[in-house]
Amino acid sequence: MGTPEFAVPSLDILVRNDYNVVAVVTATDKWGGRGKKKRLEPAIKKYAVAHDIPVLQPSNLKSPEFQEELRALKADLQIVVAFRMLPEAVWDMPTIGTFNLHGSLLPKYRGAAPINWAVIKGEKETGVTTFFIRHEIDTGDILLQDRIPIGPNETAGEVHDRMMHIGAELVLKTVRLVETETYALQQQDHTQATKAPKIFHETCEIDFDQPAQDVHNFIRGMSPYPAAWTQLDGKELKILRSGLEPTEAKEKPGTFLSDNKNWIKVAAKDGYIWLHELQLQGRKRMTVKDFLNGYSFE
Repeated sequence: MGTPEFAVPSLDILVRNDYNVVAVVTATDKWGGRGKKKRLEPAIKKYAVAHDIPVLQPSNLKSPEFQEELRALKADLQIVVAFRMLPEAVWDMPTIGTFNLHGSLLPKYRGAAPINWAVIKGEKETGVTTFFIRHEIDTGDILLQDRIPIGPNETAGEVHDRMMHIGAELVLKTVRLVETETYALQQQDHTQATKAPKIFHETCEIDFDQPAQDVHNFIRGMSPYPAAWTQLDGKELKILRSGLEPTEAKEKPGTFLSDNKNWIKVAAKDGYIWLHELQLQGRKRMTVKDFLNGYSFE
């Protein structure tokens, strides 16, 4: 059960290791593109169709028709990777159970955006966790975990791209472990739990009146999507890659400085944020040097 590109390597590794995947459950197709006239299929659906795996796309997971169709598959085990919350009737259906691959070292960063929040909070490492699903989201007993370092300038997108392959390996290890029926579950320490709530556009605005390190982490954690943004000449300016200059800033936080040729930096509370890649509203993503070819700070 999954939808985006993140879920594809986990399905692929099971197929390549000759596991009998009886079906894939994913979101319904959407309409997008110009005028929303293009049918957009979930990434995992495209993979499943290419490998002759049946696909279920319920609009309502509580639908009796969907649940009956799922029950008829007689799956021993269900695996969830980047999917929505399941009703108990679904996750409790298989004889072995349902386990989830989560993009953090639980109990830290429970919620919809664990990779983003780990980077935003300046973590030096994160990881992946497999756990059996229970009633409350991301609280089930842990099967396995694997740790992943986060570089000081690494973006959430870069962590995501590494994590989806490391996560796939953990899914395979977990399936093999469950097969042995000798695994030991580890209860989560709920007192150590932190939250990673869904991110909205309005919460992506940069507050430069914060320590420069926190601003840099915020930009990294929002890149490439949904992207941290600020205002420039009344237009939204997304900052997709930044650098950090920890020094005493003389200017008011949020002040732009540039040589109008090669560099732009913005004053923060205790330093400067160097802009490396950005996107002004109505324009494409570009390097600062390319941006300055058509823009000049007075």
